[in-house]
Amino acid sequence: QLQLAESGGGLVQPGGSLRLPCVASGFTLDYFAIAWFRQAPGKEREEVSCISADGGSTTSADSVKGRFTISRDNAKNTVYLQMNSLKPEDTAVYYCAGKGGDMYTTASFYDYWGQGTQVTVSS
Repeated sequence: QLQLAESGGGLVQPGGSLRLPCVASGFTLDYFAIAWFRQAPGKEREEVSCISADGGSTTSADSVKGRFTISRDNAKNTVYLQMNSLKPEDTAVYYCAGKGGDMYTTASFYDYWGQGTQVTVSS
């Protein structure tokens, strides 16, 4: 059974940092593009960052550029989202998603999803 599992969420003060791991089980991530999406209450799900299967290409939403970094360690079957300089508007449930082949920024292209992890940025 192919599964993705996020963790690392929590409550953090503005300006703080969190690192979210996304761990794959039941399959190897080597041939999968992985993306992070987030959804805040009352808002649509939005793409945060994507990484290609080989890690050679990444994209990030304008709202997180310079603050968030996506990376992967295929040996650990894990993709990470490092989030720095967090803002209250980053508060959302964060999801990782995977697809074979090329990466896309559109959620509908992704076949496998984690259950999400809550990130709350508040003083």
